Amino acid sequence: MDDLVDDEHGVVVRREQLALMKPGAVLVDVAIDQGGCFETSRPTTHRDPTFEVEGIAHYCVANMPGAVPITSTQALTNATLPYAIALADEGVAGAIRRDPGLRPGVNVAAGAVTHPAVAEGVGMSCVPVEEALELQTTGRRA
Repeated sequence: MDDLVDDEHGVVVRREQLALMKPGAVLVDVAIDQGGCFETSRPTTHRDPTFEVEGIAHYCVANMPGAVPITSTQALTNATLPYAIALADEGVAGAIRRDPGLRPGVNVAAGAVTHPAVAEGVGMSCVPVEEALELQTTGRRA
């Protein structure tokens, strides 16, 4: 387990770490829709958006982008459009060669499930992205 993230639960901040924070600190859990990234998180609403744990304010509103739909859509589009263009222009294998950071985001490639959680969820075996796309470790197509 990494010192910063509890991989099993996706916890970035554990309850005991709240004591290390300054009084009045605020945690905004942008992953609350997926279960949260702070051990002390629980979903809240826009009507009642915050709660405190050990003097630390928590903001854990589900679907935060829904409060600012135009701005959040513009931000998401600006962040994802370059990847969509690369995938359209170069295909999955080419886009991964150009930007290896895309590799963990590939769930399915060439008819194979390449993400362990997705494979488990659909009851299929998981195939490494490199194998599905016939990529060599150097990043060249075989």
